[in-house]
Amino acid sequence: MGVNKIFIVGSGLMGSGIAQAAITSGFEVVLNDVNMELLEKARTGIERMMAKSVEKGNLSDEDKNKALARLTLSAELATAADADMVIEAVYENEDLKKKIFSELSVICRESAILASNTSSISITALSSAVKNPSRFVGAHFFNPVPLMKLLEIIGGLSTSQATIEAVKEIGERMGKVCIISKDEPAFIVNRLLIPMLNEATCLLERGVSSIEDIDKAAKNGMNHPMGPLELIDMVGADVVYSSQEIIFKETGDPKYRPSVLLKNMVNMGWLGLKTGKGFYLYSDDGNKTPNPDLI
Repeated sequence: MGVNKIFIVGSGLMGSGIAQAAITSGFEVVLNDVNMELLEKARTGIERMMAKSVEKGNLSDEDKNKALARLTLSAELATAADADMVIEAVYENEDLKKKIFSELSVICRESAILASNTSSISITALSSAVKNPSRFVGAHFFNPVPLMKLLEIIGGLSTSQATIEAVKEIGERMGKVCIISKDEPAFIVNRLLIPMLNEATCLLERGVSSIEDIDKAAKNGMNHPMGPLELIDMVGADVVYSSQEIIFKETGDPKYRPSVLLKNMVNMGWLGLKTGKGFYLYSDDGNKTPNPDLI
């Protein structure tokens, strides 16, 4: 399965990050969202991130311009018709993802690979919305995509080995370390990570320690690059909460039950970095301080 043109649905942090990684690796990319305003905002963000890479000497200005020339914006799902691969990167909602893939299944060529960037939803369940589910696969990238090395590839019940190998080849071309998972709830990474993130919120909820000290514990005692509460803020409290609910529903294991604190934060709209307020408050200069409402 030769893949040269990738169509990406969703221009948020994940979608734009995947687009950046793809264009810098030589792929032609069409980035899709519901309107051009969102897409122009995404392109500006990609250009800014790539300019920083040039400043740091990690990318030449010529290569940056060549990569950006490989990026096209489209608010029409129908423009996926000639794509070799589609990667869906919208928020974690099974019904929405199925609706998108049902439409793409009609639009796309029979040979096109259809991939979801879901972090927790069953690949087999999503594949039920498409014709020829052997070409459907999970391709779970990690944020920020241009910097994070891992790509988690998940095969559903009907996913062909050829599809898995093709996605592995694409991931390696993007410089990713690829791991393969069966279609178990939350796959590998989130199955390991979510209980720790949940316990961190429970420790704060019970007043065992402070926001900063919980994060310092993980960074200095376990050599993690960032603390669990910082990580929730970066990923988004809503995304983490949704993943916890999905895993808890699928497994019934109480260690995945979301804390009341995280649920309340989502209800308040304190989602982290993207809203400027989560476990920390984020200022325009890039600094952050613990959220006084949670102390």
